[in-house]
Amino acid sequence: MKFLTGGILLLLSFINTEAQQKLFTKTGIAVFFSKAPIENIEAKNNKLFSVWDVSSGQIEFSILMKGFAFDKALMQEHFNENYVESDKYPKAFFKGVMENPKNISLDKDGTYLVKVIGMLTLHGITRQITVPAKIEVKNKIISASTTFTLQLAEYKIKIPRIVSDNISKSILINILVPSFQPLTPH
Repeated sequence: MKFLTGGILLLLSFINTEAQQKLFTKTGIAVFFSKAPIENIEAKNNKLFSVWDVSSGQIEFSILMKGFAFDKALMQEHFNENYVESDKYPKAFFKGVMENPKNISLDKDGTYLVKVIGMLTLHGITRQITVPAKIEVKNKIISASTTFTLQLAEYKIKIPRIVSDNISKSILINILVPSFQPLTPH
């Protein structure tokens, strides 16, 4: 009987630990910025979804392209219709892994600089990228951020010749997850 009770308690503690090893957010933020001679272009999307398996370091992001908001409606329209073709390619995805996930301690305050390697799918094109990321634990709140640059041509995002001198060929991307939450099984 003691063996059975001990086994059940061990199993329950494993299930609880396993559940806490996966974190998620539905309120991540993606911002992109393009410095241009005539007018800078910036857009923000605050509906980035992410799941992070802390023990393995696997992390995934998904974001609706139509969720990017611009200061000018015409820029938003051009972005969705002419550049990223949001009706044809509605989402961008990233699936990758953090190097050395065991070096991150979620039990104490600290900042952890990591490298994330994975596949980014944007505009129907999937390419491997490697980006630096920062994981921060403060007062039991776990946040993450990264900044990197994408070349539009690598994702076959075409810039019309008439405006090619006014739009940068590279875009600065900032991703921020203000807080991850435990993913609980149903």
